[in-house]
Amino acid sequence: MGTPIRVLVVDDSAFARKVLREVLSKQPGIVVVDIARDGLDALEKIAEHHPDVVVLDLVMPHLDGIGVLRALPTTGAPAVVAVSISDAESELGKKALAYGAVDLVQKPTSLATDRLYELSNDLVVRVLAAAQTRRSMAPEMEAPAVQPSLHSTSLVVVGASTGGPQALTRLFTSLPRDFPVPVVAALHIPAGYTDALARRMDEASAVSVKEVTDEQELSPGLVILARGGTHVRVERRAGRPYACTEEGHIEALHRPSVDLLFRSAADAFGAGALGIVLTGMGDDGLAGARAIHAAGGRLLVESESSCVVYGMPRCVREAGLAIGEATIDKMSELLLRHVA
Repeated sequence: MGTPIRVLVVDDSAFARKVLREVLSKQPGIVVVDIARDGLDALEKIAEHHPDVVVLDLVMPHLDGIGVLRALPTTGAPAVVAVSISDAESELGKKALAYGAVDLVQKPTSLATDRLYELSNDLVVRVLAAAQTRRSMAPEMEAPAVQPSLHSTSLVVVGASTGGPQALTRLFTSLPRDFPVPVVAALHIPAGYTDALARRMDEASAVSVKEVTDEQELSPGLVILARGGTHVRVERRAGRPYACTEEGHIEALHRPSVDLLFRSAADAFGAGALGIVLTGMGDDGLAGARAIHAAGGRLLVESESSCVVYGMPRCVREAGLAIGEATIDKMSELLLRHVA
């Protein structure tokens, strides 16, 4: 018997996860390595288990199935079989296939009933076919050696948490006055602290450092710090970059969210986005880093030796997304080499 097909099941419904896991586990040659409750959980489990196939619900909280597809790397990613109440001809189904799902299985019902078992045969057939397709393509999908990007950097986004105020200060105060692109940073910090922090950084820096204001146009040499307790995203309007605040309800563990900032950079600037993940606890920024990587952008991380907590940068490094790392004292030098 050959190597078993390793499958990750992703669905926000506990009953659906039970049914999908049961159906697939009964099939010889298939092993369900884990389950995930939503898109963010899925990206963590994919990085942990490296499954051959992901069975992916499309409508989920926190990060939906389309968000997962967009965050997957362009090479070496698992094959994805979408499972949805929508069919392949629906707008959602077409979008899933456009973003890389190899197939779609329609759920017979959105309710937690035994009717879900009706998809059993169809699901197994399509998972087997997806795994075969992925394995037959494996020699062509091996990631090439990292090469310098052919795209110039349009925007730098930075994320930090524990130890972040000191790390950001050391990074921004070492940037030259003629730094050629805008910088936007998200730091896990309570409301009420970032204005004073930005002012101190600005006084000590050659670049201009400011706390974000909504609908703020960005320019080279301007560093924007997200307001504590408020999300920030970046947009492109008529070719010009803007930072926008978001105070409404967004499902994110941290506010500001590094993932939200990084994903918006990937959406708006694609291969022109460069992300930097500095010291911090947890994994905020990992999903966003995947989005930047998938869009052709680049990621740098702080080295363990200078981190107060080596959590956030470690997640990005171990996921194979970073093209370079440096201590915080050397980060500006590394950054300048990649800003072209």
